[in-house]
Amino acid sequence: MKQLTNTILMVRPVNFGYNPETAKNNHYQQQSSETTEIIQQQALKEFNNFVTKLQDAGVHVIVIDDLAENNTPDSIFPNNWISLHEDGTVVTYPMWAVNRRKERRADILEKLTQDYGLAVHKKIDYSQFEQEEKYLEGTGSMVLDRQHQIAYACVSPRTHRDLLACFFVEFGYEGEIFTASQAVGDQLADIYHTNVMMSVGENIAILCAKAIRNEKEQAAVIKRLRDTNKEIIYITERQANHFAGNMLQVVNAEGSKILVMSTQAYESLHHDQRKQLALHTDILHSPLNTIEACGGGSARCMMAEVFLPKETRFIASPQ
Repeated sequence: MKQLTNTILMVRPVNFGYNPETAKNNHYQQQSSETTEIIQQQALKEFNNFVTKLQDAGVHVIVIDDLAENNTPDSIFPNNWISLHEDGTVVTYPMWAVNRRKERRADILEKLTQDYGLAVHKKIDYSQFEQEEKYLEGTGSMVLDRQHQIAYACVSPRTHRDLLACFFVEFGYEGEIFTASQAVGDQLADIYHTNVMMSVGENIAILCAKAIRNEKEQAAVIKRLRDTNKEIIYITERQANHFAGNMLQVVNAEGSKILVMSTQAYESLHHDQRKQLALHTDILHSPLNTIEACGGGSARCMMAEVFLPKETRFIASPQ
């Protein structure tokens, strides 16, 4: 199984903005004094600049426009509702926030097959679990080591153990499940998504170990990463608050490995951490300040990895 892909799905925002519903347990979100129009304009500029940087680096980016009529302020984070796997399986996920559920769009899957010639052999839909108030938000909830078929997941209101078990059985994965928290004022609150505190690449892992307060769980995560030959770059809780855990390693058309992150995340890293990363991968960063502040997510959240195989009989339509 490949750990890295050179194809990314991204959704261009139309109604991006602060979502008070998701802010109930996404403590990275911040309200802005700017108008909704200005926030959308700034987010769109950041999005387009990010896409251009990825494309210039040789990464294939499939951009789908959001639908204005859906009024989905978080559609810029598609990795929460869909995952696209190497065996041709597509999974759609149950979303904790009601106003995020319209992000699940069948027409996006149709575009991937009809316009880009990607093969879908199997569809799995977990969205019915919303009726039971059980949620699993894709590769936000799970950080996947595809090579070794391990899913790292911190339990939260958006990541339910029962659905993790369903995913593990379906894909033959083992789970490394733990609890993780962040300081919010003078209290500790669940970290809402695993991918804001850790990332797993081909031979590296970024980990905010201190967020795993249970020492046995922390030791188990570290051991599992080491046993699978990942060099661990440890980040602090302060760095995680600057989205240094929200990174994704991809590969470009020439086969070069690229670790993608926001500029805020990059600037939070110490020189030694950057040097350690540079031994294994190129680094690409782009400013995403508005998206991070209002949306509470960063570079990794914006990229849904596309591992689907090509349809062998596909003939591209003339442009």
